[in-house]
Amino acid sequence: MSSLPPLHSPQPQRRWGAMLLMLLLAFAIGGLAVGYAMRAGFDLGLGSTSEARKGATGDAAAEGFVPAQPLGANGQAPAVDPTALVTREAALAGQLTALEARTAAVASDAAAAGTQAARAEALMVAFAARRAIDRGTGLGYLEEQLRTRFVAAQPRAVAVVIQAAHQPVTIEDLRQGLDAIAPTLQSGAGADWLTQLRREVGNLIVLRKEGTPSTAPVDRLARARRLLDDGQVEAARQEVARLPGAAQAGAWMAAARRYALAHQALDVIETAAILGQAAALPAPARAPAAPEAQTQTQTQTEPASAPAAPAAPVPEASTTLALGPLDISFARVPYARAILAGLPVLLHPDRLFRQN
Repeated sequence: MSSLPPLHSPQPQRRWGAMLLMLLLAFAIGGLAVGYAMRAGFDLGLGSTSEARKGATGDAAAEGFVPAQPLGANGQAPAVDPTALVTREAALAGQLTALEARTAAVASDAAAAGTQAARAEALMVAFAARRAIDRGTGLGYLEEQLRTRFVAAQPRAVAVVIQAAHQPVTIEDLRQGLDAIAPTLQSGAGADWLTQLRREVGNLIVLRKEGTPSTAPVDRLARARRLLDDGQVEAARQEVARLPGAAQAGAWMAAARRYALAHQALDVIETAAILGQAAALPAPARAPAAPEAQTQTQTQTEPASAPAAPAAPVPEASTTLALGPLDISFARVPYARAILAGLPVLLHPDRLFRQN
């Protein structure tokens, strides 16, 4: 017999079978332990995902966001809570109302700012036009600005200002012109001898109330010069119109009237700018002015016509005979006129006495 061991030994097969049996036994024991633990309510960490999902859903609901609900077992959507729906609608309505209020406030502030800016620009244009008229210079670009901003509200005033700028007249021009024609205004040269005689006779004896200004040509001319220095051109023009030689001062009267009309039109334009009647740039379509607005504009832009020369005052209780050197001056009257001076006294002797 041989002493060598056999090639096929049964021991390795026994080891592998024992190991497989032990693995199966351990798996079975682990499965039984897990099942027992789940039945007993032990936390094994398997429900953390579901709890996280529940927490995320709660946070979203707290923020006002409700995700789409899954369908039920029968394919129908779950019931919606009416109270929660009404609360959500009320919250959304409040937010929309607040947004609308803020939008309206912003729009109102923007509109007010635009209106104030347009008003300020219109005032600047009106002031610049007045400065140009006072200096006797042309309007230049201001002419187009006046048409764009004020022609719809005050068309007549704009036309008067533009026409005055084409024929400029200043206070200094009027003052120099009045000094040049002063001798003619006082003497009334150019009238016929009968008119001059009547004027001289009428100026010999003058009845007027105490405190009233003198009607002598020298005094009227002095008042006209003072009014020109104060810028009251229309009042100065009315004083010149009552002088004896007013008929020979047509050119000066026309220039004074243009100056007065231009400044009255500038007053109307400035008033329109202050009241916000000026159109903002770009200018809207030109609309016809209402008849009432045109009537008001004509009333404001056209100065009152020169009043007629006052009639000879009728002696009253407070009427006295003025014997001042400005009213009667026989030193510069020829003898023939001195004789004629007695005619009113002979006809009306009661004028020599004060009536009580």
